[in-house]
Amino acid sequence: MKIGIHPTYRKVVFHDTSVDEYFLIGSTLQTERTIIWEDGKEYPYMTLDVSSESHPFYTGKQRVTSKEGRVANFNRRFGALKGKV
Repeated sequence: MKIGIHPTYRKVVFHDTSVDEYFLIGSTLQTERTIIWEDGKEYPYMTLDVSSESHPFYTGKQRVTSKEGRVANFNRRFGALKGKV
């Protein structure tokens, strides 16, 4: 590895504001904001809108919009018009 070309890897506190959850994760993110973590140390701080704690896919609250195929959906919508044309 060349010296001086890699970003600084450090612990960063991420805050998912939608569910008010905090994560302490290693990252190369550069931020000026800091926060005091549970261990009493000061860490860089970054807010998030969505994380694995709030995303519907990871929480199991994802809705399946349609399980049928495109052709079946087309026939359901326009199948009644078939005899009228």
